[in-house]
Amino acid sequence: MVLPEPDTLQKPTILKGEYLNKAKIAEGGKKLRKNWTSTWVVLCSNQLLFYKESKQEAVANLKPGGKPDGVDLCGAVIEWTTEKSSRKNVIQITTSNGHEFLLQADHFPTISKWHDAIKKAADSLVKRRHSYLHEEELHKDSLKRMWQVFSDSIVPVSPLIPRTVFKLNYSASDSADKNGVKNRLKKFISRRPSMKTLQEKGLIKDRVFGCHLLTLCERERTTVPKFVKLCVEEVEKRGLEADGIYRVSGNLAIIQKLRFLVDQEEELDLGDSQWEDIHVITGALKMFFRELPEPLFPFRFFDLFVEAIKIKEPTQKIQAFKKLIHQLPKPNHNTMKLLFQHLRRVLMKSKKNLMSTQGISIVFGPTLMWPEFESGNMEVNMVYQNQIVESILIECVEIFGPDGM
Repeated sequence: MVLPEPDTLQKPTILKGEYLNKAKIAEGGKKLRKNWTSTWVVLCSNQLLFYKESKQEAVANLKPGGKPDGVDLCGAVIEWTTEKSSRKNVIQITTSNGHEFLLQADHFPTISKWHDAIKKAADSLVKRRHSYLHEEELHKDSLKRMWQVFSDSIVPVSPLIPRTVFKLNYSASDSADKNGVKNRLKKFISRRPSMKTLQEKGLIKDRVFGCHLLTLCERERTTVPKFVKLCVEEVEKRGLEADGIYRVSGNLAIIQKLRFLVDQEEELDLGDSQWEDIHVITGALKMFFRELPEPLFPFRFFDLFVEAIKIKEPTQKIQAFKKLIHQLPKPNHNTMKLLFQHLRRVLMKSKKNLMSTQGISIVFGPTLMWPEFESGNMEVNMVYQNQIVESILIECVEIFGPDGM
C-alpha cells in the first residue's frame, strides 16, 4: 500500500549514513539479550536501514554490498531512555510489531540529530497514514451512496415478473447505451463532496488523535480534552508510584488499540483489565500530545519561550513565563495547567517512581513543543525545550497558582 504525500505535510529529514552503536533488545515483544555492535545507519523517508559497514568501506574491501536490515518507522515510538542501558546518550525505537532497538553515540549532538530526524520521519508517516485513511473512508462512503442511488433508480415492472427482470428509471437512449450506468456512476463519483464539506455536515467526524486542540475542545465543549483528563485521573489513581512512570514505554500494539477506541468515540474505561499496564495509558497520553497538528506550546509562542529561558535573572524569567502562559488560548492554558500540576504530583512520589524533574523534562520537552519549521540548530532547540519544561515544572505553583484538579 502506497500512502499519499499531501503537499501540506512536511517531508521528513533523510540522513545519508553514520556509524552508531546499535542493540536489538526485543523481537515481536519477546526480550532479547542486549548485544551492542557498531552499525552504519541510514535514514530513508519511511524506514531505518542498518548496514554492517558503509558502502565506501565495502568497495574498498572488495566486498559485495550486503542487504541491510530495515526497520519500518510507521507507528514507531522514539524516546530517550536511561534505564535500558548504562551508556549515556541512548534512544529507544519501538516498532508497531513489537521490535525494540537501542541507538547510542558518544557525542550528544550526534545522537540528538538522529533522534529528531527519526522521530520526524515516524510522525510524518503517521500523518500520511491518517490522510490515507480519511480518503479511504470517503471513498467507501461514496460507494455506499452511489449504490443507494443506483438501487433507487431500479424498480420491478410487475410483482408477477421474476425479481431478476427490472425496468431502469432512465431514458431509452441511455438504456441502449451499454455504458450508460457506468457513466452515471462515474459522474456521481466526480461530483462527490469534499472532505471539508462532509466534516462540516457531520457525516465524517474528526478523530481525537491528530485533531487540533482548539477544534477538539470546541467539539467536546470543554477547555481540556476528555481523553487527557481520563489519562491523568487514571495515572493518579494507580500509577504515581510506578517505576519510571512516563519514561518507560508501554506495549505499542495495546497503545494503538486504545488509540483506535478513542478515535472511534467508544465508551472508555481505563480501569478495565486490558489497560492494566499503566505505561500503556501514559504512552497513549504522550502519543496524543505528539500527534497534535500544532503542539501544546503553539508555534507562534516557540521563539518567545526560547527568549524567556535565556533570561538570567530568575524572578524575571519566571514572570516572563507566567505572562506568556496566560496569553495562550484557553484550551492550551488549561490543558497545560492540568498536565503540569499532574507532573508535579508525579515528582512528589520520586522516591518510589524514581523520576526526576530533569527526567520528566527530557520526556515532555520535545513532546509538548517544537518549532513550526526546522531551522537553525536542532540540538540547541532540544536543549531549550527541555529547559523550558523543567523551569515551568519547578515554578508550577508560582505560574499556575495553588494545586487543584
